[in-house]
Amino acid sequence: MSKENEEKLNITVRSNTKDLFAFTKLVPNRKKRIERASSEPLREDPINDLAWKLHPERQFLIIDEIKKETKSTMTFKLVSDPDSETKELAYFRPGQYISLKIDLEGVRITRPYSIASTPKDALKGFYELTIRKEEGGFLTRYIWDNWKIGTKVESSGPEGFFYYERLRDLTHLVGIAGGSGITPFRSMARAIIDGTIDAKLTLLYGSSQEDDIIFYNEFKEMEKTNPEKIRVVHVLSCDIVTLEGCEKGLITKEIIEKYCDANSSTFFICGPQIMYNFVEKELKKFNLPVKRIRREAFGEVKDVLTQTNFPKEVAEKVFKIKIHIGDLTKEIPAMATESVLIALERANFNPPSKCRSGECGFCRSLLIDGEVYINPVSDWRRSADKKFNYFHPCASYPIADLEIRLPRDL
Repeated sequence: MSKENEEKLNITVRSNTKDLFAFTKLVPNRKKRIERASSEPLREDPINDLAWKLHPERQFLIIDEIKKETKSTMTFKLVSDPDSETKELAYFRPGQYISLKIDLEGVRITRPYSIASTPKDALKGFYELTIRKEEGGFLTRYIWDNWKIGTKVESSGPEGFFYYERLRDLTHLVGIAGGSGITPFRSMARAIIDGTIDAKLTLLYGSSQEDDIIFYNEFKEMEKTNPEKIRVVHVLSCDIVTLEGCEKGLITKEIIEKYCDANSSTFFICGPQIMYNFVEKELKKFNLPVKRIRREAFGEVKDVLTQTNFPKEVAEKVFKIKIHIGDLTKEIPAMATESVLIALERANFNPPSKCRSGECGFCRSLLIDGEVYINPVSDWRRSADKKFNYFHPCASYPIADLEIRLPRDL
């Protein structure tokens, strides 16, 4: 054995011996502390108080500012409602979302939106949500027509797993965004710049129109002032491209290889379902470990008929759902092409829900009888849930009459 290796071994042995010796004192020291402790019961619980601040069940907000970003997109600045129990906003990780809870035409619905601002902004007292108006959208049309400065909004606390984790992720992040999927990357980019995240970001942002690129000037400025940390590549699918430095087409393996080394990067994907379907096929060509590809929960499947394994023969059918919740039993109709959650909302039930993607498990319910279609991409159930017939209504579609038991709302 070399002298160097012998010295390393001696250091290891001394370190382990020290740890073992310290362990022998653990129980006696604990007993001494218990004996010295006051008999007066603890009346405060700072750890539990902190947990509630970080993970509130509800936050009561009010719109403080509204900014038009593009012809179809607006940013809403939300602060705590001074007339409510929400005195300060919950801290979060860049990339997480809050789930809005809105009464719309007598129906209470939930929708998740990524936080576009940074955790340090939350400490200053505000969140920013950047929302794109969807043609035929159930909620965004209402937001455009009704949200004004002073409008009160209820939300969940920050949720989701779409964030950088230094114990898991590499320090070069590659963001692949489409449309309004840019919003969590704005939070990440600004957090990298302010030092919250110690990493660098290469962002590949796909858009279908030049005049509808969200945060175009803001990202250009971030890239200009922080070139060692932020790089933005716009990929445009429109026929005519006039912006300089843009790629034309879709985000392919070739474009990814052009701007990053896939083997030394962690990928974060956020955008419409059609983009996921395309980009995931391109990323498979790199044979990357599963943990190196992070995907944001993209909400409900917009058109379940596009799923190749969905039984098309039931597409026009309306089934019955027998619902048990507490002591109440009720029967409602449900279209095969809409999720069980939407059927419940249309019937004015208020089932608990947050992500609407099958990821958070908040809407987890028991399937007593019947059959549902679950998109494999949205099937986040645990093995035990599959065995004992639990399912997520937000990611499940009725393909027969159902009997289910719902959890009570929290």
